[in-house]
Amino acid sequence: MNKSKSEVKKISEQELTDINQTQKDLQSYLINIGAMEVEKAKAIYQVSTLENKLNEIKASIEKEYGAININLADGSYEDIVVDEQKD
Repeated sequence: MNKSKSEVKKISEQELTDINQTQKDLQSYLINIGAMEVEKAKAIYQVSTLENKLNEIKASIEKEYGAININLADGSYEDIVVDEQKD
């Protein structure tokens, strides 16, 4: 049986459907991962910004009160005593 060169070879309709659906699902997940990476980058930036702000607040408080331990529940504080003993 001779097949002519113009005969088009095809996979089955079910195979074509399966591969197209799987490709579509994969692309959807890749897009979602990309969006999550953008959100992750935003969150990392926000954490960095908040850490910097916290450090500025701590430095300002230490400048005014010296080295202290602050009770974050009520705002009371105790001075930090540094032992200057040398062995």
